[in-house]
Amino acid sequence: MIKHIDIVIKGKVQGVHYRASTKAVADQLGVKGCIQNEPNGDVLIAAEGDNVSLEMFLDWCHEGPQDAGVTSVESNEGELKNYRNFEIVKKGL
Repeated sequence: MIKHIDIVIKGKVQGVHYRASTKAVADQLGVKGCIQNEPNGDVLIAAEGDNVSLEMFLDWCHEGPQDAGVTSVESNEGELKNYRNFEIVKKGL
């Protein structure tokens, strides 16, 4: 069964290729959704997939890429949006 989770990543997660690395992991796991930087330094992720894929994805979110310093990961189930792929959302362009 496919479910939707909203994830907030806090810590040193901007300027360390967190979004690009997360997209690569999402694509490998078949997770759909989007990721974006927030002005306060957090990273927001909307992710959809099956329980196993989302569990592995969340595990990875706690680690992040090599230079990241994740201090907390908050996740909540949300309404299914039926994303077609996983996209990096660039704000302010």
